[in-house]
Amino acid sequence: MRIGNIQIEPPVILAPMAGITSHPFRAICKRVGHVGLVVTELISSHAIHYRNQKTWGMFDWTDEERPAFCQLFGGDPATMAEAAQVVVENGADGVDINMGCWVPKVAKTGAGAALLKDLCQAEAVVKAVVDAVGDTVPVTVKVRSGWDSKDVTAVRFAVAAANVGVKAITVHARFASQGFSGVADWSVIGRVKEAVNGSIPVIGNGDIETPGDAKRMIAETGCDAVMIGRAAMGNPWLLRRIGFYLETGVLLPEPDVYERVEVARDHARMQVAQQGEHIGCRELRGLLSHYFKGMPGAPRIRESLTKISTLSDIEAILDDANERFTVREAVAEERELVAA
Repeated sequence: MRIGNIQIEPPVILAPMAGITSHPFRAICKRVGHVGLVVTELISSHAIHYRNQKTWGMFDWTDEERPAFCQLFGGDPATMAEAAQVVVENGADGVDINMGCWVPKVAKTGAGAALLKDLCQAEAVVKAVVDAVGDTVPVTVKVRSGWDSKDVTAVRFAVAAANVGVKAITVHARFASQGFSGVADWSVIGRVKEAVNGSIPVIGNGDIETPGDAKRMIAETGCDAVMIGRAAMGNPWLLRRIGFYLETGVLLPEPDVYERVEVARDHARMQVAQQGEHIGCRELRGLLSHYFKGMPGAPRIRESLTKISTLSDIEAILDDANERFTVREAVAEERELVAA
């Protein structure tokens, strides 16, 4: 699949997630997950306009991650256009416009999914960004099905977006009013795909938790690629397993405890290197716990992670997890020998 002049291979994309998809996790998803495209956390166009230091620090993509798109949010066309030019000048491979974020902090400013309540304004924002970057990089949009179930705005908006030069659209098949509740209605993705009639790629998002889910979404909707968000947290292997399954029909095995621990270690080291020990460890308290979901001893590990304040604390917890896994494996092997 291509977005503009950029080849996306495999057709598996890491979703933008606030507080999650900073450089360390994006790099891991590229290195471990072999993902076709990564997208930054959502970044405020107003914060870029006012030269907010923390926000400018989010332009942290590296060559290892490419292609890497930067996601922007905002409701003012001129400010969004300016922000798009800034991120392109700083090396983003593409600009993604957020029209899916439903949280009040974003929506109350007229940005994110709130734009789906005013399609004229939404189209003005998109056109301003497309005009601002020209042919330098592709512009994409990520939307919800609509603001609420009264109107599936995504279908009409997708056609308008394609007409003003957007190169791809991602549809999270829930309404903004749903948040993450309920079940994603994939039929909306199919309706968008039919409406744009092949003019731009359509990327499906929502409730993909297994390689089988991804294959089924593509079969049911005709979408050109899938975007994975929450299910990839602490599980970059899912991205690789989806890509491999779509290409070959073969299911790769799940990672063992040792591999989970070592990738979590890499994540921790990169996070601390980027943010410093104080801030990095604070962020890692929540981020690392996802790596141990469903693992033996996970509750104890998660409890220990809530108390970390140094990288040494993290290393000790991970070393202990590896040691316990090794002992558990040895005991299991001994039992098998005795049983034989």
